[in-house]
Amino acid sequence: MVAAQGEVGRSEARMDTEKDLIDLVGRLKQAAGENLRAVVLYGSAVDHDFREHSDLNVLCLLHRLEGADLKSLRAVGWWWWRKGHPPPLLFTLVELQNSADMFSIELLDMKARHRMLEGADFLAELEVPMVQHKLQVERELRINVIRLRQSFLRWRGGRSDLAELLIASASSFGTLFRHALIALGEEAPKSVREAAERVARLVTLNAEPFQRISDLREGKSAEGELNLEALLESYLDLVTRVAEEIDQRLAS
Repeated sequence: MVAAQGEVGRSEARMDTEKDLIDLVGRLKQAAGENLRAVVLYGSAVDHDFREHSDLNVLCLLHRLEGADLKSLRAVGWWWWRKGHPPPLLFTLVELQNSADMFSIELLDMKARHRMLEGADFLAELEVPMVQHKLQVERELRINVIRLRQSFLRWRGGRSDLAELLIASASSFGTLFRHALIALGEEAPKSVREAAERVARLVTLNAEPFQRISDLREGKSAEGELNLEALLESYLDLVTRVAEEIDQRLAS
C-alpha cells in the first residue's frame, strides 16, 4: 500500500515539476531578456525516480550580474520561492569558472547530474580543479554534524518535523559520503546507498540508520513504522564517526 501510494505521489510530483520548470524558464526569459545565457536543473530532481522530497535546484547563467540585472529577476525569484523551491543560483560564466575550485563538490555533482532547460550545456565544458576537494569534504562533514546536533536541539517533539530533519540531513550526508570516497582515491559509488555502506565499513558500523532514512525519503516506509528518536541517535553516531574517520584519513 505504501509503495503504491508513493508511486502515485511521484507521478503527480513529476507533472507538477515539469509545469513549474516550463513556467520558470518563461518568466526568466521575459525578465532577463538577452542577458539570460542558460538555465540548468541539477540534483536529485533530474533523475527519473523523482521523489516528493526532491528539491528543484536551478542555476541561471547570465551575461551580466550587476545591481539592475539582479533587480529585474527579483519578482521571478520571489515567485519561485513562494512555490516552495530554493531560490535559483545566479552566476556569470567567469564567476563560475573562477570559483570552481572552491565549490568542487557541488560542481562535480552538477556536471554528473544535470538537465539543460535553456541554452548551451556550459557544465559539460567546465573544468573543476580538485586542489581544495579534500579540505571541502572534511569541512562539510564536520559542519553537517554540527548542524544535525543544532537541529535536534531545536526539535520541538513533532514526528513529522523529526522525519523532515532526518530526510534533509541524509540527503546532504549521502553526497558527502560519495565525495569522501572520491577524496580517499576510491572509485565513485553508483548510489548514495552504496556510498553509505562503504563509509560505514570504514568505521565498522552498520549503515542501517542511513538506509532506513532513505526508505522513508523514497516512500518505502512510513513515519509510523519507525522509532524516529532511536533512529536519530544511531544515525548521529554513524555520521559523527564517519566525519572523524575521514578527517583522520585525509590528514595522514
